[in-house]
Amino acid sequence: MFLFDAHLDLSMNAVEWNRDLTQELYSIRERESNMTDKPDRGKGVVSFPEMRKGNIGICVATQIARFVKPDSKIPGWHSQAQAWAQSQAQIAWYKAMEEAGEMTQITTLDHLNSHLAMWQNAESTANLPMGYILSLEGADSFISLKNLEIAYGYGLRAIGPAHYGPGIYAYGTDSDAPLSQKGKDLLREMDNLNMILDATHLCDTAFWEAMDIYKGPVWASHNLVRAITPHNRQFSDEMIKTLLERNAVIGMAFDAWMMIPGWVRGQSTPESTGLKIEHIIRHIDHICQLAGNADHVGIGSDLDGAYGKEQSPGDLDSIADLQTIPSLLSSRGYSVGDIEKIMWKNWVKFLNSAWA
Repeated sequence: MFLFDAHLDLSMNAVEWNRDLTQELYSIRERESNMTDKPDRGKGVVSFPEMRKGNIGICVATQIARFVKPDSKIPGWHSQAQAWAQSQAQIAWYKAMEEAGEMTQITTLDHLNSHLAMWQNAESTANLPMGYILSLEGADSFISLKNLEIAYGYGLRAIGPAHYGPGIYAYGTDSDAPLSQKGKDLLREMDNLNMILDATHLCDTAFWEAMDIYKGPVWASHNLVRAITPHNRQFSDEMIKTLLERNAVIGMAFDAWMMIPGWVRGQSTPESTGLKIEHIIRHIDHICQLAGNADHVGIGSDLDGAYGKEQSPGDLDSIADLQTIPSLLSSRGYSVGDIEKIMWKNWVKFLNSAWA
């Protein structure tokens, strides 16, 4: 079944992790087998060949470059200018992948629908370019709103203002504060450009303020359910209901600690916890029950988002294994139509509305 994945940190993997995603997955792992600089070395689950095997014809692909102050306990760039430079290196990689025929950027409704038709009508997708919609995860790399205008010009269509910790525009996961004035100005300019606000990672206070200020389209590219996995990274039922009122789609993330309660990062393992892909169905069910339908859930895997097999479901060896989701949903009584919505149609419907 066709799959639309709404969150993949492809350029971070290529530029910062130095992974050649055009290679076979096991070649990438082998090349990293003696590397120890990051905990997921030799354990990645994403490559272009595996994405094609998984029939992932469209993804939301990110830029990410966090600015951090000297006392920060999380890694990042030491100035906004450095963060901007890193984000531009990522753009250069995306453009190189386009020139190589590996990817094609989608910025309009006509291109979205023609690309979708190409994938669905092709006898083989083995050599087709994968469509990508460009998103920015954390807006710290914008030195000013002029950078937003530049980014829109090169195809940026969605922004999550926050990531982890304190940010220039908004505070994110494991922190909490109101939106800064810069954050409010950013949202208003995004509104003027009809960009998509990604509510993922917004701290609780910033989330509620953003919902009041922002009038344009809102989605959550990779978020799960707080009622199942209690943590500020997840959405409360009240947040989910507000997103439903905004006709948002919420993408299901596959980072282990978000999927099940009690996971201790760096200690727990898929084997010790019994974590499987099927655990995501609880999160899907919860949102569908709140909505009364299957119109607001999608896949936003976040696979290889600074973690690999060590922090993924135990039965997931590569991103292609997301194709086990339809059978899991079917066994829970989901219809073929609802399964297609969750796998891709909800994201496409959202974009048809947002970009109309």
